[in-house]
Amino acid sequence: MTPITTTADLAAFCDRLKSQPFVAVDTEFMRETTYWPKLCLIQAAAPGGVEAVIDPLADGLDLGPFLEILGDTRIEKVFHAARQDLEIFSNLGSLPRPLFDTQIAAMAAGFGEQVAYDALVRQMLKVDLDKSHRFTDWARRPLSQNQLDYALADVTYLAKLYPQLRQRLEDDGRIAWVSGEMAALGDPSNYDVDPDNAWKRLKPRRHAPKYLAVFKAVAAWRERTAQTRDQPRGRILKDEAIDEVANQAPVDADGLNRLRSVPKGFAGSRFGPELLAAINEALADPERHAPVFDKPKAPAQPINGAVVELLKVLLKARAEDAGVASKLIATVADLEKIAADDEAETAALQGWRRDAFGEDALKLKRGEIALVLDGGRVRAVEVRRAPRAAN
Repeated sequence: MTPITTTADLAAFCDRLKSQPFVAVDTEFMRETTYWPKLCLIQAAAPGGVEAVIDPLADGLDLGPFLEILGDTRIEKVFHAARQDLEIFSNLGSLPRPLFDTQIAAMAAGFGEQVAYDALVRQMLKVDLDKSHRFTDWARRPLSQNQLDYALADVTYLAKLYPQLRQRLEDDGRIAWVSGEMAALGDPSNYDVDPDNAWKRLKPRRHAPKYLAVFKAVAAWRERTAQTRDQPRGRILKDEAIDEVANQAPVDADGLNRLRSVPKGFAGSRFGPELLAAINEALADPERHAPVFDKPKAPAQPINGAVVELLKVLLKARAEDAGVASKLIATVADLEKIAADDEAETAALQGWRRDAFGEDALKLKRGEIALVLDGGRVRAVEVRRAPRAAN
């Protein structure tokens, strides 16, 4: 198998994809020491043995024909654990749509949370994949035939298991259970690299304008610096340092060097003056520089830890009954909201999640059902209340 290295060959391959209902896609990339992922290979496979490995590092290769396929809404794009692949294609200007992620789908089909691709192939297709090249240097050329075969196998079997997995969800009436998750995965805001929006990926711990102004400014400075130098964010400044800088708001090198989470000597490095300039600019007018966002709604009542623990047990039981990963139904944050408020704004109290779990969660809170251990299995049973005595 020879990889595609010319634009003409890529265009010919993409012409074959245009008539297909779906295409399975995977990538190989390097990112350990860079901000921007270095795309080294693209693998694609469609029904009928239409498959290829594309070499984006080949001289003169224009990925345009394949990027057009990714944006063609008539063809479903199938990935497994798609987030990093989507980030790469988003950076190239073509976020794949429509999207089907087999890892998300597997959560609704009873394969557990975040099932690995090789495990899913083993369970569904009874095939053991060779993973010996998982940590290979995909940027080195030439690639061996074994490396190319390994890379192509990922999409060859993905194209085979996808129809089975989708049919399984359709038969069980669970396509709607994952459609929202996949739509959220394909939201362009997930892959926004605008430095001014970098603070949104973090968790501000306060809402005071001064804190928020510095928090946003430092996050933007780090993002811009990481992009310019093509280095991982954490090598520029750790996440925890952004919070400490925002809390302490140092205005000079001495103040910056006193911070515990900032590397020793940071203020005297080439980064120090740039960071201090960003901090001082934000402090000059905090009200203008602070981001505006809705504060988290205060719970109707204090969160009762014991109630949350009971809801965790109920969630686990209901997930096992339904054969679905509990994470797909509700998170711990959802449970905390429900524990504090029967009318909480959470997906766990809406749609199919309410039917599968939310309604029983409210009944458990009201004392209308109880959890019992029955032969090693947790069951929810109705609580029969004794009638009130007449006066």
